[in-house]
Amino acid sequence: MATFLYKLGKLAFRRRHFVALIWVALLTLAGVGAASAPTAASSSFSIPGTEAQKAFDLLDQRFPGSSADGATARVVFQAPDGEKITSAANKAEVTKTVADLGSGSKEVAAAADPFVAKTVSKDGTIAYSSVSYKVSSMELTDADRDALQKTIDEARDSGLTVEVGGDALQAMPETGATEIIGVAIAAVVLVITFGSLVAAGLPLLTALIGVGIGVSSITALANALDLGTTTSTLAMMIGLAVGIDYALFIVSRFRAELAEGRDREEAAGRAVGTAGSAVVFAGLTVVIALVGLAVVNIPMLTKMGIAAAGTVAIAVLIALTLIPALLGYAGKRVHGRKARKALAAEDKPEPKTNMGTRWARFVLRRPVAVLLTAVVGLGVMAVPVSSLELGLPDDGVQPTDTTQRKAYDLLSEGFGPGFNGPLVAVVDVKHSQDPKDAVARVSKDIAATDGVKTVTPPAFNQAGDTATITVVPSSKPSSTQTEDVVHTIRDKGADIKADTRAEVLVTGTTAMNIDVSQKLNDALVPYLALVVGLAFLLLMVVFRSVLVPLKAALGFLLSVVAALGAVVAVYQWGWLGSLFGVEQTGPIMSMMPIFMVGVVFGLAMDYEVFLVTRMREAYVHGERPAQAIVTGFRHGARVVTAAAVIMIAVFAGFIGSSEQMVKMIGFGLAIAVFFDAFLVRMTIVPAVLALLGKRAWWLPKWLDRILPNVDVEGEGLKTVSGDDSAEEDRELARV
Repeated sequence: MATFLYKLGKLAFRRRHFVALIWVALLTLAGVGAASAPTAASSSFSIPGTEAQKAFDLLDQRFPGSSADGATARVVFQAPDGEKITSAANKAEVTKTVADLGSGSKEVAAAADPFVAKTVSKDGTIAYSSVSYKVSSMELTDADRDALQKTIDEARDSGLTVEVGGDALQAMPETGATEIIGVAIAAVVLVITFGSLVAAGLPLLTALIGVGIGVSSITALANALDLGTTTSTLAMMIGLAVGIDYALFIVSRFRAELAEGRDREEAAGRAVGTAGSAVVFAGLTVVIALVGLAVVNIPMLTKMGIAAAGTVAIAVLIALTLIPALLGYAGKRVHGRKARKALAAEDKPEPKTNMGTRWARFVLRRPVAVLLTAVVGLGVMAVPVSSLELGLPDDGVQPTDTTQRKAYDLLSEGFGPGFNGPLVAVVDVKHSQDPKDAVARVSKDIAATDGVKTVTPPAFNQAGDTATITVVPSSKPSSTQTEDVVHTIRDKGADIKADTRAEVLVTGTTAMNIDVSQKLNDALVPYLALVVGLAFLLLMVVFRSVLVPLKAALGFLLSVVAALGAVVAVYQWGWLGSLFGVEQTGPIMSMMPIFMVGVVFGLAMDYEVFLVTRMREAYVHGERPAQAIVTGFRHGARVVTAAAVIMIAVFAGFIGSSEQMVKMIGFGLAIAVFFDAFLVRMTIVPAVLALLGKRAWWLPKWLDRILPNVDVEGEGLKTVSGDDSAEEDRELARV
């Protein structure tokens, strides 16, 4: 592989005009495609194999035109202080507003009058109207949302307090200025690391090009592939981070090769042949982790993973081709002025004892103490995981100044928290001998269930073979009590089916969220086994060792559990919540554990590959195990540290998002990278390798014969460049 990449790097360097034009053309093509593509028509959230999804499908079949998965808006009215919503003037205004809601858009299926539907609070101060749409929230146009907003504004002018919940007003999440700050921090770190504006600008430029192509392609294909808005946000988050990192490693190695006295073309070839090999394998681990999300069998999550994996693949290709091409334009300007003068004078500086060297020597002197300290520290951070509660965020975790949150609070005040997440019991009586009696029994049994506040009368379809019953729990949608209610109703449904042959299915947004959480929990272990197993095999090929990949996987588990503990402490317990914009604590997003396992594992292996390949390279070239650790840190610690700080900054930038899901993912990934880079890769890894000594690089002979030799260390480059003696004698240059 090193030989192929070496030739690719030299080719890209020589044909830099052609390579640069190809990438510019691809960026332009993707941009034009995104600009001319129709708006994503739908982003249906289906969960195959769950009871909630089965009920939704049954509703679509038995209640044609009901738009079971259509957008909803719950418009909440509150009378002015000292007044009742039922007074003549307020009642007339509410009735007029409901009529306007029904006629405001052709997509509105129905707008319920609160006084007819009896959705008025007992004290007569709050009422709500349920507005249902024929299409999903992603299919609503700006005109549909504007009509809804205009009607609400007119009602507010009359003196009523009017707020809107539901997904009809759902819009693209805003990431805010902190995302830009994250990129700015990355730029500062790159300038400090390289001491050259040109060298610092290359990773930023190429990462933005890669993200531009990736996100534009997602936008262009969103309508055809049914991609949601969060898909492009995730691709941008991952693409920016790995794009900067991969370019950083190639540029760093190029500078090192120039410092060794090689000409620019040879330096570009060797940079791609050595660091490029690490980039390929690091990228492969990230791609495996993201594509592996498909095993969960949640279409939305699968699409998110594949789209993000595509952006990572683009970042790898750019690092291998566009970076060496741009290095051809930059030349020796990738070094700062002082370094350029030293190179011009052929004054080759002696390797300095940098911070990485001092740290590696410190760890080698006290490996047991360092190892125990890091492991205990991560263990303490992991303690909150023991109280982890999973769920999907609802409007109760929205910022307090949003209309969705205000509507949520008004409904809780007027009707109880359960009104924000009603359940729908779908009763299939097609095979029942006495349908009405069976439905009556279902209704009675549900009403007698602990935790159920109210049950609406059954509503039959025209054929009379299916009925729906709306169930309002006494607890809020994301609580464990509501989850218990759902499970209890389903358990009772099994007994009812045995007696009456009527099938009871529980659905609704709340039930769907519960099913999603369960499905994700069930998939976590198989997913972990698949991703860690494949990456373990990949790392065995890279390092030609059994213990090094094993240590990498165990270290990852430590960092991801500790990171989950930090997420629980902040978003569930509320520790430092104000610092991270947490206005309402609640359960952790159900996809967070499996998502963090996927993304963090891929990113963690980046640092493992980049840091340990330099150690492996030194060991293969004849250094003692302890000396190889120091050499690896002298060359790699500074760059890995810069890469980690950049990745943390990019991820932390998404904490400023208006979307709770994006905010939580940004924080979780940022803290996980911090733990993995600085406590696992920079601390536990050298301590374990120091204790293992030569045993770290042990590989059974039979396995050595089976595994392909991909030559990540670049041994094959000696014969390609005819530089045997120089390669044998030279010491690796400090980056």
